[in-house]
Amino acid sequence: MQIKKSIILRFGLLYIGVAALAVVILGKALYLRIVDGDKWEEVVEKHNNKDIVIDANRGDILASDFRKLACSVPTYRIYMDMRAHGLSDEVFDGNIDSLSYLLSRFFGDRSKASFKTGLTKARAQGKRYYRVHTRRISFTELKKVKEFPLFRLGANKGGFIPKKYENRRLPFGELAARTVGSLYEEKDLGGRFGLEMAYNNSLKGISGVSTRTRVSGNWVVEEQVEPVDGHDIVTTIDIGLQDVAESALLQQLQKHKADHGCAVLMEVETGKIRAIANLGRASTGKYIEKYNYAIGEATEPGSTFKLASMIVALEDGVVQLGDSIETGKGYCYFYDRKMTDSHHGGYGTLSVREVFEKSSNVGVSKIIFDNYRDNPRRFVDRLYAMGLNKPLGIEIKGEAIPKLKYPGEKDWWGTTLPWMSIGYEIQQTPLQVLTFYNAVANNGRMVKPMFVESIQHHGELIKEITPTVINPSICSLETIEKVHEMMVGVVERGTTKNIKNNRYQIAGKTGTAQISNETTSYKDKKHQASFVGYFPADKPLYSCIVVVHAPSNNVYYANVVAGSVFKEISDRVYAQSYQHSEIETEFEVELAKHQPYSKGGKKEDLVTVLEEVGILFQGKELEADWISTSAREHDISLKRKNFPAGIVPNVKGLGAKDAVAILENMGIKVVLSGVGRVKQQSMTAGQNYRKGSTIYLKMG
Repeated sequence: MQIKKSIILRFGLLYIGVAALAVVILGKALYLRIVDGDKWEEVVEKHNNKDIVIDANRGDILASDFRKLACSVPTYRIYMDMRAHGLSDEVFDGNIDSLSYLLSRFFGDRSKASFKTGLTKARAQGKRYYRVHTRRISFTELKKVKEFPLFRLGANKGGFIPKKYENRRLPFGELAARTVGSLYEEKDLGGRFGLEMAYNNSLKGISGVSTRTRVSGNWVVEEQVEPVDGHDIVTTIDIGLQDVAESALLQQLQKHKADHGCAVLMEVETGKIRAIANLGRASTGKYIEKYNYAIGEATEPGSTFKLASMIVALEDGVVQLGDSIETGKGYCYFYDRKMTDSHHGGYGTLSVREVFEKSSNVGVSKIIFDNYRDNPRRFVDRLYAMGLNKPLGIEIKGEAIPKLKYPGEKDWWGTTLPWMSIGYEIQQTPLQVLTFYNAVANNGRMVKPMFVESIQHHGELIKEITPTVINPSICSLETIEKVHEMMVGVVERGTTKNIKNNRYQIAGKTGTAQISNETTSYKDKKHQASFVGYFPADKPLYSCIVVVHAPSNNVYYANVVAGSVFKEISDRVYAQSYQHSEIETEFEVELAKHQPYSKGGKKEDLVTVLEEVGILFQGKELEADWISTSAREHDISLKRKNFPAGIVPNVKGLGAKDAVAILENMGIKVVLSGVGRVKQQSMTAGQNYRKGSTIYLKMG
């Protein structure tokens, strides 16, 4: 009986304990559900759901004719998930031999046995992300690899995981490479310098998200946010002119064994940079685009700064072009410091015009010192008012800050004024100097250099970039006319007669400066040769600067080293841009003696117009959709216009409607930009094409 009571007591206590434990567990469960419910639901959601970022395609950087300066080319590495849910031992063992054989043939650097050993070992270890091979493959190769045994089954059944990498390529190599820019190796950081950095937000696009949920051991796509491709950046760079600038600069750098140099070509009215070449000598002796000297290197400009000094003097009326300046035997003293001219023996008495044309240091420094020594602030304030002390504020990072001393500062000396007047004790970049000269060519209107014309998305215009005016008038038109006359004289009669030609006039100024170096003595200073100007002088359309740093072989004068590069660039630009216009003008003048000139187009439209205005014409009976016209003395002749199959037609000058009709009928996709008539076409007329090709037309 006693034993029975003991057993009942024990079971009673056990029952009570279990009941109490159940109450505690139930209470804890209720607490977790009611109080901490939201917290634990987030934990479950985190473990049961997996977000995968889908990278957006980075936009392209395009030349002005839409050819690619920088584009993304995808490459891939192959991985395998050896614990993929659908990858059974039977499937793996049945395909491993054939897969190893094909991998060995494809990569060619390992045997079938080596691949099989690696895959089998990874399978035994249950690796989730096994790298099949170190080499990256192209998209075309990826399509082939996807057909291999196991891989063709996909990620879940075959464990196939291709990892995508974006490689940024420059189709034109070193052309404008420092301006186009590059990316950081860590793709999330985006652009490292140049336009890649300046327009990173537009180029990078918006990443997408794939949300996957774990269901019965499988990852199932539940929701997906599609990535948005980055915008394309249409630059102002003209590939043809860029190639001319780099070739001409490279030739002179090699000829004179210079350390580095740059050349920049700018449209006068808009400030669009059509070419920008920066070449520096590498340790191998080869010249490469290793730094953007035009934007980032500020040095003493030397004689090119004399233009600013003369503008100040003429604007203040302290001198006139015909005034006489005594330069003596080519030297003078300012306090205890000697100022010299490069011409041995001096020039004697010169007019103000001749002082500039012959680039007399003595003459310019005397003009400024004699008229501003009692009030140097008046001189410097004029320079500041023209904006020469301020950076241009371009979008490309790394612009050096110009340095213009101001009277009263600790490094302002009695000799600062005369030396500043000839371009010493100050610092400016080549692009800042060019922008100032461009303002003179633009009747005093200073515009900010433009590197990008528009932002587009798959051919659709998103934003058009318009010129920005930095200073609407750097000085009066009267002064502009006077300095223009002097700059023409530099080439016609002065220091740069070697680049004079009979087809068009150049206006400009040489600059041969000694570049100071903290580690060298005065005698060991290096030289910098430069020439900056614009052309044609009578109607300026382009301005250009060439700077060559540290030329050797005892040849460092600007007219030889830099002037020859300028002339080669201007000759090529003139030949491409102006010669055709002159021929066309003469042709149109000749036609004025006959019937009105008409461009070709759709026959139906032209016949309607000619009949409406009462002009006689021949060829109405022609069976043709498109015709060309020829003006004769008494009538206009219509001729059939043929477009050979497989050959890109020339649609320049046509309206959008006609151009699109012609091209699309030939099987070419058309992307338009701008309004008006076709100004540029990305595919060269006369080249072969394939149906489905895309042509970009720039209207204007």
